[in-house]
Amino acid sequence: MTDHRPSTASPDHAGPPRPPATPAPTGGAPSPAQAAPQTGYAPWSGHLPREGRRAPLNTYRLQLGADLDFDAARALLPYLVDLGVTDLYLSPILQAAPGSTHGYDVVDHTRVSEPMGGREGLERLAGAAHEAGLGVVVDIVPNHMAVPTPGWSNLPLWSVLRDGPESPYAHWFDVSVDEPILMPILGARLGRVLADDELRLERIVVPTEPERGEQWVLRYFDHVFPIAEGTESLPMAVLVEQQFYRLAYWKVGDEETNYRRFFDVGTLAAIRVEDPAVFEGSHALITELIANGTIDALRVDHPDGLADPGGYLARLSEATGQAWIAAEKILAPDESLPPSWPVAGTTGYDAAWRIDQLQVDPAGSARLGMLMHEFAGEGPIDHPRVVETAKREVIGGSLAAEVYRLAAILDRLTSLDVRLRDHTLRDLHACLVELLVAADRYRAYIVPGHPADPDQAAVLRASAERARERLEEDQAETLDLVVALLLGEPVGSEGMSASPLRAEAIVRFQQVCGAVTAKGVEDTAFYRWMHLTSLTEVGGNPSGFALDPDEAHAWAERTQATWPATMVTSTTHDTKRGEDVRARLDVLASYADEWTDLIHRLRLLTQEARPMDLDGRSELLLWQVLWGTWAPGSADPMTPERLTAYLIKASREQKTWTTWTSPDTAREEALTGYAAHLLTDPAVAEQIEAFASLTARETRAIVLANKALTLTWLGVADVYQGSEITRTSLVDPDNRRPVDYRGEGGLERMLSHLDSGAPARGLDEEKLALTAALLRLRRNRPETFVGSRSGYRAIPVTTSHAFAFARTLDGEEDVIVVVRRLGRRLATLGGWREHSIVLPEGAWRSVITDAETGGGTLPLADLMGDAPVVVLARQASPAAADEEGPGHWAEGARARERREARP
Repeated sequence: MTDHRPSTASPDHAGPPRPPATPAPTGGAPSPAQAAPQTGYAPWSGHLPREGRRAPLNTYRLQLGADLDFDAARALLPYLVDLGVTDLYLSPILQAAPGSTHGYDVVDHTRVSEPMGGREGLERLAGAAHEAGLGVVVDIVPNHMAVPTPGWSNLPLWSVLRDGPESPYAHWFDVSVDEPILMPILGARLGRVLADDELRLERIVVPTEPERGEQWVLRYFDHVFPIAEGTESLPMAVLVEQQFYRLAYWKVGDEETNYRRFFDVGTLAAIRVEDPAVFEGSHALITELIANGTIDALRVDHPDGLADPGGYLARLSEATGQAWIAAEKILAPDESLPPSWPVAGTTGYDAAWRIDQLQVDPAGSARLGMLMHEFAGEGPIDHPRVVETAKREVIGGSLAAEVYRLAAILDRLTSLDVRLRDHTLRDLHACLVELLVAADRYRAYIVPGHPADPDQAAVLRASAERARERLEEDQAETLDLVVALLLGEPVGSEGMSASPLRAEAIVRFQQVCGAVTAKGVEDTAFYRWMHLTSLTEVGGNPSGFALDPDEAHAWAERTQATWPATMVTSTTHDTKRGEDVRARLDVLASYADEWTDLIHRLRLLTQEARPMDLDGRSELLLWQVLWGTWAPGSADPMTPERLTAYLIKASREQKTWTTWTSPDTAREEALTGYAAHLLTDPAVAEQIEAFASLTARETRAIVLANKALTLTWLGVADVYQGSEITRTSLVDPDNRRPVDYRGEGGLERMLSHLDSGAPARGLDEEKLALTAALLRLRRNRPETFVGSRSGYRAIPVTTSHAFAFARTLDGEEDVIVVVRRLGRRLATLGGWREHSIVLPEGAWRSVITDAETGGGTLPLADLMGDAPVVVLARQASPAAADEEGPGHWAEGARARERREARP
């Protein structure tokens, strides 16, 4: 769901999209390679794929593009198999805007990306993956398409801009074609552009429509637009006025945009996928690829942007024969996925922040809070107030057009009924603003024409009660009216319940609510809240700071019971910091006093280099990111160029002293110059290295413990490319940097070294060894981790410094995981001392060391020693072991044998 901005490179293909095709039949049994590994699914439950359909087990996310195309990905398959991966997880594969580096800016749903290798390349990759026993999961983007430069790359949009209501794609985009579509791309106001003669009329062969021959187009530098038939001979000012689009100054966009955008990104235009014809036209290729076995499962990007997410997912499930589908749904801390959604679960953000907060020491909250207040330069601040301020800013700024448009719909609706006319546009707008500010989640799910689900109605009513406190007394009645309208309750005349305007208001409120939450919270407030930045993660809960083990167990038990094939991840293309950066930041809560002292020393050491007007929040962010990415001499060191790019993006997202639309380049250069100085100053390095030595034991423990939880806690375990070792990745595009797989110090050689029986050389190899051991364990015991036979059970321990659980098979404990938490506090208490754990009866073997142990009450000191994580697998009886084959501890040798057998 990243806020991607399309490139403006030239197109590299020609030819129009094929006409929308009827999806191929979706029944039939998959091949053995597609179906493996088998899991014991009950008949279709709504949250598990249909029996016979593949469910992923261990996914490995690859960010495809020109630098990692299908053939390059195919070359990685032997390594991924050796690692223990069971399913490739591919970023979007459809034709994207020219120069796209991420694929979320689709321009053609009927073609596989040519820069990645086209359909033939995809089929080669999928065929090789299936032959190796791997499944293929693909990311799809149903919410929007790119508004590319030049515009002809998106032929459906080009057709609408040229032909307006007569275009066969007029119903595709979420915009009324009864008025010109706003195109805010001009560098100055239209009058100035016309006076300076910057618009040019040209006659060219459009690359995506060669069959039409030469046609007239309107060019503004790199931007090219079609010309309505018969207008080419008009004077330029008149010609511009006669088009089905309106060229405008770019600053007009936030106030007057009349097409639904992806959040506030004008280069991503929403489509009406709720329309069956649009669904078919935009999904025919994907459903065909599932039907013919090329791909096996799907990840759905940002369903909350859709008019009816539940209805869309039901249609998608039916069209894919009830395949495994994960929804990228951002959940509030107390929110669950709607149980009616026919998906396997989320993409894992809900698990990721809980994994981090299990390792955050609550005792550090007050000291780190004092530091934040010191740098912010103001009195006590709290997270809810920061969020409220940020949401109000985006409502009055980049999303003003969407909010005013929604208020205008309600105004038109109420003006149709004499009983409701006295509710003014001003009051309606005020009530909407307060409802949007008060919302504590992305959206509720109300479907026009259907009674509101009581739980969803309660969400909106709770927001209304919070909003009421901010409204004038006379506006309370208007608020009640707005809530009733948005819930579909009887209001006004009988005919109003079936009004298309009312249906539009219900849908658009939910869509705008999600956009305000995303832009206000994750893309603004999270860049202002400097308490502990590892907690300001996608879907995170910074107000909670630390997570109690009992809360974590309760959440896991609820999730396992309802969503046994959900995804758990720790790093994605959308995370604001990679898992290892967050782990290093988590450590700060255990060393809050030492960290505070360190920053004060470093500020004194570098006071001559520090800019006089350096923003306090940006400075505190700089210190945290410097520590979180501190890895000199590693395979992935931070560089001045990467750090500079991140700080500029973060500061502009913060929107307090510089912004995307009004950048303060002088202060940005001063900030980034200071950052580069810190990264290269020997005195700074000496101080940070001393702190790194002090915290090394705890840092290592959190890195390994968090990885173990990600790979064992629940459902489908996801590994983001390269995260099997430590990385210094920050927000996109930094987290999409290439990974060294095959170089001298690459991952293939590293894994081969470990599989030879050699000990791990440092934290990178420790993390890789742990990842391989757990992925291979999961591959050998799939039903213990995913599916209807799997389960979750807390394991009794006598201390909160250990977090222990079992993954069960048919109700019996099969794998035990124990991780150490808050290790520094544990050390000050004298270690494990008399604390114990109660293991289920049976014979157990360590996945990591091969050590054997029995069940019963054991001292944690004997079980854990100094290890940050212990994973035990139940030993089968000798007869069962012979039937099952070699255990997971033999996987390393088997992987080595496979490598030696390759030509």
